[in-house]
Amino acid sequence: MGIPEKIEAIKEQMRKTQINKATEHHLGLLKAKLAKLRKELEESKQSKTGKAKGESFDIRRAGDATVVIIGLPSVGK
Repeated sequence: MGIPEKIEAIKEQMRKTQINKATEHHLGLLKAKLAKLRKELEESKQSKTGKAKGESFDIRRAGDATVVIIGLPSVGK
């Protein structure tokens, strides 16, 4: 079963599921699976078409930062 078939199966299950308090968690899990499968499908399409056009760059994280705000409580810091 490929990714498109899995996506359709999840959509069908979401259509058949009644919406109420008891099924909210189940529907949330289905939505998460659906988002994950869509992302995988998109990534597989991009890998087939080649590298994305345009330049990209990464900024490596370095060092530590600590920010302290001092003042009286409840003054809108």
